[in-house]
Amino acid sequence: MKIAIGCDPNAIPLKQEVIEELKGMGHELTDFGSDDAIYANVVIDVAEAVARGDYDRGVVMCGTGIGASIAANKVPGAYCALVTDAYQAERAALSNDANLIAMGQQVTGNKVARLMARVYMENTGNFDASGRSAPKVQRIYDYAAEHDKA
Repeated sequence: MKIAIGCDPNAIPLKQEVIEELKGMGHELTDFGSDDAIYANVVIDVAEAVARGDYDRGVVMCGTGIGASIAANKVPGAYCALVTDAYQAERAALSNDANLIAMGQQVTGNKVARLMARVYMENTGNFDASGRSAPKVQRIYDYAAEHDKA
């Protein structure tokens, strides 16, 4: 898969761990950078690239992951899940069809970040469009289609 990744300066060490993990899985990564202290700038760039279809998935990071997830979700076509454990990473793909995940340097250990990235990517593309979560996710897509001014 083609994966876009980016973060603010606070999350550089975590980003490096995730890059190493995902490259080890054979994914093609593009690093959108980490120099801008305004995390929304790089996050929006990543989210727009994923929403356009230039990348299959995205990973964004800041201190807690909260701001990164909020910024990403402002982009039409970006569906970013803030994940804090492997189960949430799995469900982001399987139950929510998220095309990005967010995590935080100050609240996530390196091993957990690597595991979350791995689990998310292993489950990406396996969303069950006829499963019990499908109508819930469809409601989100419908709302976005009605209100996005893309």
